[in-house]
Amino acid sequence: MRKTLSSKEIIRVLKKIGYQLDHQHGSHVFLHHLEKNISVVVPVHKELKKGTLHNILKKAGLTLGDLDELL
Repeated sequence: MRKTLSSKEIIRVLKKIGYQLDHQHGSHVFLHHLEKNISVVVPVHKELKKGTLHNILKKAGLTLGDLDELL
């Protein structure tokens, strides 16, 4: 996996696994998975920090391996 990922890449991966755009408030995109009833917030940045990325993946129920496969 690359060291840095953009918010656009993460949002694209989340949409692939069933998350839908709920709304955007400023620089934060809110995505929701209807079947799992899980909401994930992704800040819009060119590069997401490692901790932010890990928190998004944890909330979405993904691992780094899953992310590599979906990219």
